[in-house]
Amino acid sequence: MLNMIGFVGAILCLLLGWQFPWSKTPLIMGLCYGLASLGVSVMMRAGQVSFGHALYAAIGAYTVAFVTRAYPAIDGIVLLSAALLVSGLAGAVVGLFMVRYRGIFFGMLNLALSMVVFAMLGKMYNWSGGTDGLRMERPTLLGFTLERADFESSLLIVVVMCVVGMVWLVQRYFKSAAGEALAGIKTNETRLEYLGLSARLILWQAYVLSALLVGLSGALFAMVQGLVTPDIGAWLHSGEYVFIAVLGGSGHAIGAFLGAAVFETVKLFAAAYMTGIWQMLLGLTLIFVIILAPDGIVGLMRRKSVHRHQEDA
Repeated sequence: MLNMIGFVGAILCLLLGWQFPWSKTPLIMGLCYGLASLGVSVMMRAGQVSFGHALYAAIGAYTVAFVTRAYPAIDGIVLLSAALLVSGLAGAVVGLFMVRYRGIFFGMLNLALSMVVFAMLGKMYNWSGGTDGLRMERPTLLGFTLERADFESSLLIVVVMCVVGMVWLVQRYFKSAAGEALAGIKTNETRLEYLGLSARLILWQAYVLSALLVGLSGALFAMVQGLVTPDIGAWLHSGEYVFIAVLGGSGHAIGAFLGAAVFETVKLFAAAYMTGIWQMLLGLTLIFVIILAPDGIVGLMRRKSVHRHQEDA
């Protein structure tokens, strides 16, 4: 059922972008939020919540900006590959230290590191453009130079393909032995060690995967906006990723995108009709979901599915 929802959602995004051209940028942004939240969901599966994963969105975005400014004729697919490589390497190095910690220490250490990098990006004007950020030329896609409208349409297709591929990859990972062991860190880490498995290694692998996902989202953000500022790595965005991950649930890879869909819908509606209290409406939405569905939207859907099957039996 959840796989079918994901497939229908991908087709719906493409149809909406084709039918309503104004919706292409919001759709791309929403899918990018989903990708970043999927990275956070990977860590949540192990019971670890990171409040600083926007750091990797900044790494992916600034990689795109730096490479584009150095090589203006470079293709967008190469830019995405470079962002994946750099964010993955950064996650591998940082993860060596992060996997030593659990709980609030894990979350706050990620937050502290992201805040240090955020401050550096704002101060190092000659390198990062400071708070004004870095503008970048629109890259080619698969060798084609496109106007803005065609570029957005092509980028939406690329983003949808990335989302489908990453959802499939992460869900396969969740069902693998490594994914099951990752969930075991949340329930009983000591038992994993007695079975001869290294909890730190398992968590490190998941941390690198989460960094790749968030870095990819940052690179796509940069390409659609054409501007990269330090705000992309601010703690507020890390909080939004956690918000979406909790909202959607970490039981299935599609949960991050269900949470992103609800988050973006509520935010757009509240910003348009309830401008002064849109943050309160988002908070009430999260409280409502936590009370009725502690495991997020995915958990609620699974419980309803099980209940329906029991009634049919």
